[in-house]
This record gives sequence, structure tokens and C-alpha cells, in this order.
Amino acid sequence: MYDEIDLNQINIDAAPPMEEPARQYYFMAKCREWVRDFEQKNCHAPKACVVNMGCQMNARDSEKLTGILKLIGYETAEEENADFVIFNTCTVRDNANQKVYGRLGVMKGLKKKNPSMKIALCGCMMQENAAIEKIRTSYPFVDLIFGTHNIFKFAELLYASFETEGMLIDIWEDTDKIVENLPVERKYPFKSGINIMFGCNNFCSYCIVPYVRGRERSRNPKDILMEIEKLAAEGVVEIMLLGQNVNSYGKTLKEPMRFAQLLQEVEKIEGIERIRFMTSHPKDLSEELIQVMKASKKICRHLHLPLQAGSDRILKAMNRVYTKEQYIALAKHIREEIPDIALTTDLIVGFPGETLSDVEETISVVKEVEYDNAFTFVYSKRTGTPAAAMEEQVPEEVVKEGFQKLLETVQATAKKRVARYEGQVMEALVEEVNEHDASLLTGRLSNNTLVHFSGSSSLIGKIIKVRLDKCCGFYYMGTAL
Repeated sequence: MYDEIDLNQINIDAAPPMEEPARQYYFMAKCREWVRDFEQKNCHAPKACVVNMGCQMNARDSEKLTGILKLIGYETAEEENADFVIFNTCTVRDNANQKVYGRLGVMKGLKKKNPSMKIALCGCMMQENAAIEKIRTSYPFVDLIFGTHNIFKFAELLYASFETEGMLIDIWEDTDKIVENLPVERKYPFKSGINIMFGCNNFCSYCIVPYVRGRERSRNPKDILMEIEKLAAEGVVEIMLLGQNVNSYGKTLKEPMRFAQLLQEVEKIEGIERIRFMTSHPKDLSEELIQVMKASKKICRHLHLPLQAGSDRILKAMNRVYTKEQYIALAKHIREEIPDIALTTDLIVGFPGETLSDVEETISVVKEVEYDNAFTFVYSKRTGTPAAAMEEQVPEEVVKEGFQKLLETVQATAKKRVARYEGQVMEALVEEVNEHDASLLTGRLSNNTLVHFSGSSSLIGKIIKVRLDKCCGFYYMGTAL
């Protein structure tokens, strides 16, 4: 594993290895020499700030970037006014792109004050040609750009940027590579995300992800289990298995393994007390998975099951490959088999051609399923997706009206669902000191609901019993027992 590798033992005067990850450790050793030179000249170690701007997959990637930088010798900085700043970008919605451009506007001023500062961009947005061209022309002070497929090359690219004047761009269209055993610096010592697969084969007509993340490829189950065993030995009690569609895990392996089978193997690992996963596509959610969840003592009572829309006409245009009736039947069956399950979902308003009548159909599903929570989004036109070329783009005022009605329904039904546990005692993983009130701690129930309560920070990372005193909409105020 990576923590057993001594960079001092690597001969940086020799030719770089061709095989991975040895090649990357060679370049980490080369970068560390650069860091030592920096320290001698400046009397302090360089500081690096990794800014995550995306999903759980991005967050895990950011931990890998941070791990590499730490091993090289960078100190971690929370502020963007650092010696090296890297933005790990998202591009699911246009406002994510605009946020990046806004941050780059700020960085321009910071780099004027500190010309030796290095600025890098990576992640999903960097897989879009239009975004690359805009950055090339409007933000020429950016030093390094790379995408989602070659993130494992970060050390090599960083060293190349030290040796290169101007902007270095390295974007791959796709890859079948999965490079294991690279450094990781986890944000939390007691919980961790684990990539079990990369890419997506679903091609929902509104979604840019398959184009920027590539085709599905699953990690070897032995590598996944070995990583989780190591995490358990380090004190991790909760893991989240990550993939764009975890239900299709294993299909690209030489010896296929179903996702439900992988979960059963993970459950055997001592020390792991909670297992989460996301995201599940309804079309691939098997009866086997439902039964494994039902029988499990460790799999959390939470399932994120994106609906996106409740109109069959819109679902077909979205290429979701299920009907409203099929989705409702699946949700009801899951609730019948696992009564204490919390169901959450994603909903989109304003897809091309959608009418207020279609939104009413989505509202009817929300009322029937009664989600514990829902993430509701306005449709965002993503260049390169089939939906972007569709006619009948919905007027903004119609979108706003539909969105508001849907949001009100989601809030009303979710509050009722969440409140059903008021007065009960449940187990919570204590995650942090409450960010709004330092006298409180924040814990997370198995069903993903948050609870705030008084207690010592020494409880962070532990699973404790909490009485749920008062439901406050989407969270509880409670008492640690």
C-alpha cells in the first residue's frame, strides 16, 4: 500500500518507470525535490488548497489529490490564497461552471500579488471542449488543466507544470485504466467514501456525466475489499460505496460480481459498522439487492432512488427506461420489504417540452411515495446532450411556477415522514461540532437524518444512542444518552 512507500528510496536520476503506480511515485519523489528547494528559498513549506466543487465522487478524488500533495511535502491550506490552488470542478449544471469562472476572476487578483502561485483545474468541467477554450482565452494565468480520466497522473502533471512555462493541458477523451494504491488524505478519520466503479452507460438525455466521466468500468472486488479492510484497521466505522450507478457494478469485470454480492462481502469486514452507497438507478435495482439490504445489520436504512420526473412522456424523453407506474411499484415494494427505509430522490423541473400538467404528475408521485427528502433542480441545458438540442425549451416563468409547487409538496410530505420517529431513541454517528452552534454536536442516523444535541467533542466518530426530542422539519433536536 501507499503508506509503505519511501520516496527517499526512489532514484529520481533514473528514467521514470512505465508501469503504474510506480511511475507516479517516481514523479512524487521528483516533486518533493522541488518542494525542498522551495523551502530553502522561502523558509517555509509551500501550502496547497484543494477546492472540491462537486459530488461525492469529486470529494473522493479531492482526497486523493490532497494525499499526493501531502506526501510531496505541501502543507494543507483552507484559504485559496495559497502557493498552489486546485479546483476540482463539476459540470452537471451550468451554475457549477459559472461558479468556477467566478472563482477564477478572484484568483486573477491573487496571482497578480503572488506571481509564483500555481493554479490548476481538474474534474468534470475540464472534459468539455467549450470550457477549455474559454479558460485558455479568458484565464491564461491558469497553469495546469486535466480531466477525470487521468487524475491518477496528477504527480506527473504537477512536475511537468514546474518545468513548463504557460498553461499545460492534458485531457483524455476516455480510458479503461484504473490505477490503485495512490495516496489518500481523508477528510474524516471515522468515515470514508470508496469508489467501486467509474463512468456511466445510461445516457439520460439531460445528463453530461457519461460524456465527461466515460463508460462504466468496475474496480476489482479484491482491491475494494482490501481498501475497506485497511480503512477499518485505521478506525473507519462507516463507508460509502460510490458509483454513478452502483446497481450495475461488476458488469465489466472478467469474473462478474453483482452489487448485492459485493455488499455481502463488505458486510463481513470487522470494524465496519455502517455501509452506505449511492447512486442507484431504478431500472437496475434488483430483488436480490432489496433482500440483502433487508437482512443486513450494517447497511444503512437509506436508499437514494432518483425519479427525475413523474410523467411517462417526459421520462421517455429523458431516456430513463422506466414508467411512473413501474417506479411507484418499486418504491412500494421496497417499503413493504424494509418498512424503516428512508427513500430520497432527485427531481428535475423544466425539462424540454414539460408542461405544468407534467409537473402535477411528478407531484402525484411525491405524494404517493412520500420521500424523506428530495433534491429538486431546475433543468440545466448542457451542450452536447440530446436534451440541449430539443425544441420546446420551457419558459422561465413556467419553470418557476412548477418548481415552487413541487418544492412545497416535497417539503410538506418529507416533514411528515421525518417526524415519525419523534420521541424514539436511535443510534447516530457523531460527525462534527455543529457549524452553527459550537455548543452542539451533529450526528447522522442510519436513515441519513441529522440530529443536533449537546455533548463533548470526544464523542466525534462514535456511534451513540440519541433520543429524538423534537423534529424541526428535516432534522431533529435530541439528547445524547
